[in-house]
Amino acid sequence: MADLKVSIGSLDLKNPVLTASGTFGYGNEFDDFIDIDVLGGIIVKGTTLEPREGNAYPRMAETPSGMLNAVGLQNKGVDVFINEIYPRIKHYNTNIIVNVSGSKIDDYIAVAEKLNSIEGIPAIELNISCPNVKTGGMAFGTSCASASEVTLAVRKAYHKTLIVKLSPNVTNISEIAKAVEDSGADSVSLINTLLGMAIDAETRRPVLSTVTGGLSGPCIKPVALRMVWQVAKAVKIPVIGLGGIMSATDAIEFILAGATAIQVGTANFIDPAVSIKIVSGINEYCERHRVSSVRDLTGSLKC
Repeated sequence: MADLKVSIGSLDLKNPVLTASGTFGYGNEFDDFIDIDVLGGIIVKGTTLEPREGNAYPRMAETPSGMLNAVGLQNKGVDVFINEIYPRIKHYNTNIIVNVSGSKIDDYIAVAEKLNSIEGIPAIELNISCPNVKTGGMAFGTSCASASEVTLAVRKAYHKTLIVKLSPNVTNISEIAKAVEDSGADSVSLINTLLGMAIDAETRRPVLSTVTGGLSGPCIKPVALRMVWQVAKAVKIPVIGLGGIMSATDAIEFILAGATAIQVGTANFIDPAVSIKIVSGINEYCERHRVSSVRDLTGSLKC
């Protein structure tokens, strides 16, 4: 068996497969389908300081080779997560990472400070790239200045592994990646969803209540691969790749492009066991190509 261990800053993963926030609930929803402990880690759904109801329905729509969502960070708030949800999932023998979002910088800081004290949570993913909220979210991730400001503020308050999730809805994602690296991020994850929309021609109305939403699934994979490749060449910190990963082959492609680890998102809705299959598939690829460690594959694209 190949050595699948990788590291993201001081965070050690038993393999490079993580589940993407918003697609895996809090993990326990998948207990009937897979052994969560096999994964490198899970990233729980977006968590905010106060409870959020999310956007009005309809807020999801199927598209060719993908889906649109405009859920809007529906969650019960960080205090309910810490006091009620985390006790039910803390037994997992894998990394539990919390995706953190906010409407203003003080919100991000407050959530990060609360999570900093939870021993069993070794990392957070700072979501500065959600396209489905009216304030905060993607607004922080669309310029170097705002991305740097929120990352620096959270870095001062949070002392464990800090991952910053980047938006693809920008002109130059590498510049923003470098800005958050310089501001103390231990890693960047990319890409979040692409901004898109769907129209019902019969009613002449948007399908989503919010008109636009986040596009994910296989259709965004070529864009995600290109951006991971660009960012991996621009920064020294580890890159976590996501966007349309449906199989172990997809995951390997992201690793070759420069990703240290990957996240599985939309595919979880199609096959609840896909993340485990990807772990097995990465191992099989390494053995077939006589690669002793998956770390040797990172950034090994020949071009």
